Amino acid sequence: MADNPLRSAPSPAERTAGESTVVTLAGEMDLLTAPGLTARLDALTASPHSDLVLDLRPVVFIDCTGLGILCRARNRVLARHGRLRLVSDSAGFRRILRHTGLAGVFEVLRCLPLGVAGAPTADASETRAAG
Repeated sequence: MADNPLRSAPSPAERTAGESTVVTLAGEMDLLTAPGLTARLDALTASPHSDLVLDLRPVVFIDCTGLGILCRARNRVLARHGRLRLVSDSAGFRRILRHTGLAGVFEVLRCLPLGVAGAPTADASETRAAG
């Protein structure tokens, strides 16, 4: 099977804004990108009372594996009495959540919340998911 030159793994760019960790994902969230992305989100959701904001606006594709990654992150955050917010202005993403019964499960915002808005900074902690 030939590699798809358009395929790109989500590239988590993360930064801290007040009490929140903002992670901007770009590319595709699917079976091929899941291991690296799951490992990174597991690390970010390991501490108690974490406040995680996942900016999904640059994500171009998400399948059921990607939804599973989001559910896992949500469960880990809630188990530690934290908060997870998803940012997506995509009508398609909202439709996927409705059709899978996940619409009421996630806190979904159309834009970054006040206090965490701003461009992510690239630094040594920026990681790439395996893809």
